[in-house]
Amino acid sequence: MSPDRREVSLRVNGADRRVTVEPRQSLADTLREDLALTGTHVACEQGACGACTVLVDGASVRSCLMFAVQAEGCEVTTVEGLASDPEELHPLQRAFTENHALQCGFCTPGFLLAAYELLAARRGPDEREIRTALAGNLCRCTGYQGIVAAVRQADEQWERDTPGPSSGER
Repeated sequence: MSPDRREVSLRVNGADRRVTVEPRQSLADTLREDLALTGTHVACEQGACGACTVLVDGASVRSCLMFAVQAEGCEVTTVEGLASDPEELHPLQRAFTENHALQCGFCTPGFLLAAYELLAARRGPDEREIRTALAGNLCRCTGYQGIVAAVRQADEQWERDTPGPSSGER
């Protein structure tokens, strides 16, 4: 291995993966180019738009701002990993479709993962909490109403072990 390349081991969408990258290669580029997970989109490359949002150890990160070497030993979830069965949609994906929460679709993977992080942590968020959780993701097409409605619907339909608003946990 050349001195300007590093081997990185990580778990992506439930599968152990090893890649050899340049130390300054972004996680977004690694996911897209080395692992062929093109659902992670790259737009601003400054962390402002949220299109490249993925989950690293359950927390949303801007993969354009994170180096792949920083993900060593981490669990990474991309939009391709949301549904456990490739023939089925995750409840969030289904809700986005049913609520017209996407148009061009470029921002959708980032919104889905930001919403997943919120709903995996708690049930029953109100509109303000949803909007706050999604504030780091930009959409130029939808006007956000359908996105908020989709998150609410997914919250009601997604069966999961997550604390609710009356549990005292936030």
